[in-house]
Amino acid sequence: MAYVINDTCVACGTCQSVCPTGAINEGDIYAIDPDTCIDCGTCAEACPTGAIAPGE
Repeated sequence: MAYVINDTCVACGTCQSVCPTGAINEGDIYAIDPDTCIDCGTCAEACPTGAIAPGE
């Protein structure tokens, strides 16, 4: 199950810079491509606002 980014995202880019597969896309709120995400959790660990969690 891919991780997801909620609306507390401040688009700081920290998650994008640590993603090993490049699954995170820029925007007002960043988004994770579920087809590219390998469910490693690196982005969630790096997120300063806690905006990233495992998807359901």
